[in-house]
Amino acid sequence: MAREIIASVEPYETRVAVIEDGTLVNIFVERGEPLAGNIYKGKVVNVLPGMEAAFVDIGLDRNAFLHVTDIRSQRLVGEEVDESFGRGAIADRLRPGQEILVQVTKEPMGTKGARVTTYIALPAHYLVLMPTVNYVGVSRRIEGDTERKRLRQIADSIKPDKMGVIVRTAAEGVGERELRADVDFLLSVWNRVTERARNGKAPALIYQDVHLIRRVVRDLLTEDVERFVIDSPDEYGRILDLLSSFAPALKSRVTLHKGEEPIFEHFGVEKELERALRRKVWLRSGGYIVIDRTEALTVIDVNTGKYVGKTDLASTIFKTNLEAVDEIVRQIILRDIGGIILVDLIDMENERHRKRVLQALGEAVKADRAKIHIIDLTQLGLVEITRKRVHQDLEEVMRTHCPYCEGRGRVLSPETMSLRVRREVRRLARTNRARALLVEVHPQVHALLFRDGESWLRQLEENNGKRILIRGREGLHLERVNVTEAADAAALEREEVLVGAGRGTQLYWLDREPDEAVDIAEEEEEEYEHAAAVAGERSTHGIFARLRQLFAVRRN
Repeated sequence: MAREIIASVEPYETRVAVIEDGTLVNIFVERGEPLAGNIYKGKVVNVLPGMEAAFVDIGLDRNAFLHVTDIRSQRLVGEEVDESFGRGAIADRLRPGQEILVQVTKEPMGTKGARVTTYIALPAHYLVLMPTVNYVGVSRRIEGDTERKRLRQIADSIKPDKMGVIVRTAAEGVGERELRADVDFLLSVWNRVTERARNGKAPALIYQDVHLIRRVVRDLLTEDVERFVIDSPDEYGRILDLLSSFAPALKSRVTLHKGEEPIFEHFGVEKELERALRRKVWLRSGGYIVIDRTEALTVIDVNTGKYVGKTDLASTIFKTNLEAVDEIVRQIILRDIGGIILVDLIDMENERHRKRVLQALGEAVKADRAKIHIIDLTQLGLVEITRKRVHQDLEEVMRTHCPYCEGRGRVLSPETMSLRVRREVRRLARTNRARALLVEVHPQVHALLFRDGESWLRQLEENNGKRILIRGREGLHLERVNVTEAADAAALEREEVLVGAGRGTQLYWLDREPDEAVDIAEEEEEEYEHAAAVAGERSTHGIFARLRQLFAVRRN
């Protein structure tokens, strides 16, 4: 299997792509300082027995979440904890105000703060040092029993007293000298951590994990990587210096991209990255999968699409599902989707087909470095997957909620809006004291309002004694209605000019809650008063009078 690592370094963003046999399998994006892996001296803020958790101030915008299962029994230098720190209920272990050493295991995501643990882990290229537990482990990716036994024996002999080590995949075939060098290096790091923890005052950053490029060299650059291509001369030199200290044999595989074409475009990564952000992903057979995210979980739906098969329906469904599971796992890893994932396969009545698809799914997830668990395939063709992730997924890093639909993915149809606007205009005609009203709507809504002519509006004006003008406005949000009040029809014509400049308008969001109504900042008061003076609108009941009252209330 040909494996390559492509790295693009720019002033505000670093991106790393992992390619296997010409297919993009991983993409990592870093903007700003990393948080996962950082060690902090934090201060306990709240202890919640009902949640068996505590919140810890580590100096970030939101307090970090610490679950009771992440509290170790061993006390460390610099901590202010009781003797019961590692025993009993969480209320017996922690109290507000205590200072403890924690490590970020999951970065802040959405409205949630970081998740932290008191079990510290310091990774190097061949080993992970765990200063707070007495344990020896070997990576599950090292499959040979003889090699696993050899590495475990070496790890037992070199691990520090009362500490733990995990042998990483890169250590396969490596001798004791290289492993011992990693232990010595990590011990020196841990000694610096404890020294800073002893002298630091919470909340404080004690240790910061390395940035993306060094993390990739440490975690991913192994013997099975044919080449590592990077476009930054500075980072290229740092990588060679780093490899000289622990893996000089890999230096020849690192090359500097010197072409004028951007490195991601040169290797075709940019197009694959765009594909990874699409909702619909096509399969080679003509079928496709659809990936939808909700607040609670991610749903992946499988469809036959253009694929009609060659023999019978059962075979068509089976082949589509079989192809889909490989692409589903690839997309999960590529997008770094975490939490609960619900896969809706096409229903299969053949039990042998069901077992083969589930087996194929199990084989595919072995390529995932993250912790992943597959729950059995149900009779409805649903597979539930849980996956742990540490960093924000690709969707969260590269996209934000749509300001138009506010992340819902749908807005009210023009038909629905036209009916709502008609009801709203009737209400305003009946209750508003202004003699004239200008109503602005989206052009599509306007077209539907007058698809049968203007007779309904003329009748409304006659019944209520008001002049009402409704017009379409390009660029207006489909769900928004702008309403302008005036004393009479002549004033309304003058007010239209002000509306065109974006002033003198009351906004209605017909599908929003009251607390989401558009607000008017205090610094805009003078501009609105000037608009009122020009329009001659000084009525005690008009929109501008109410605005002046609103500002007066705010100042009081």
